[in-house]
Amino acid sequence: MTVTVLRTADAWWVQTPAGAARIDTDAATTAELLAVRPAINAACRNSEVVPISELAPQLVPVSELALVSPVTAPCRVVAQMTNFASHVKDSGGDPESVPLTFFRKTSGSVSGPYDDVIRPEHVRLLDYEVEIGLVFGRAMPVGSHIDAANLADYIAGLVVTNDISARDVQLPKTQFYEGKSYPTFTPVGPALVLMDADELKRFDELRLRLWVNGDIRQDMTVTDMIYKPVETLRSLTRFQRMDAGDLLLTGTPIGTALSAPPKPVEMIGSLLPPKLKWKIFFDRQAKNPKYLQPGDLIEVFIGTDDGAIDLGTQRTTVRGAR
Repeated sequence: MTVTVLRTADAWWVQTPAGAARIDTDAATTAELLAVRPAINAACRNSEVVPISELAPQLVPVSELALVSPVTAPCRVVAQMTNFASHVKDSGGDPESVPLTFFRKTSGSVSGPYDDVIRPEHVRLLDYEVEIGLVFGRAMPVGSHIDAANLADYIAGLVVTNDISARDVQLPKTQFYEGKSYPTFTPVGPALVLMDADELKRFDELRLRLWVNGDIRQDMTVTDMIYKPVETLRSLTRFQRMDAGDLLLTGTPIGTALSAPPKPVEMIGSLLPPKLKWKIFFDRQAKNPKYLQPGDLIEVFIGTDDGAIDLGTQRTTVRGAR
């Protein structure tokens, strides 16, 4: 059975059917919390064995909690590039030839599940990407052996994430770090859902959904994912250490605002000087109404269709820089 952990500014909680039970811990970081699993288990057991009538005074309605990101910063935030076949095809690529590649985001981009997403003044093309976040529960030194049998030893749980992207910054610079690292560009949560090895086996059944102002933009299951967690961690551990509390984003499916130009347009554009090519490209993209604007409401949900695994729903609103 999954364990749903919530975080407020001053406490950690376990979500139960009757409300949130406070975890008896002084942990200040996600890594510290994951090191005291007995305290988490105690909160779960208490909510299971004590009659609701007796436990009710100790529970808090989840709706009354001011939830913040269950992944604390500073931490490593690593992300996979173009890891869903539908997204690759939509971008004009071939899923069979896409390499397993990564990029980094600053942990300063991590924000809460209901915090505003702030669009910088110079950004016109603000995009969204629903992604499953893997939260590490222990250190993964470079050279670690990873297989299906020990995946749950390294991955403590999953979170909802949204990889917000400034496309007009990202694309001309041909690197992702700046365009994806502004403050509030990685909303995380609302929950950290801890999972055991058997539950992680249902990873392929997870469905990712994202709405903007109530309109569904992304809706796809993990069966569309090219590189699954075991293969991803095997590649990552060749060069990158990860520690408890670190976060790995695993890619997004089709449905983002960014659209690839038709092949003939792309061929003509390749003959133009770079400055002119990008100007024409961004002028075309600026006419695309799917890019995020101040006031837009983004809702993001990840879970299995039968409801057995539910990472929760994230709701953020886009605001202009003050």
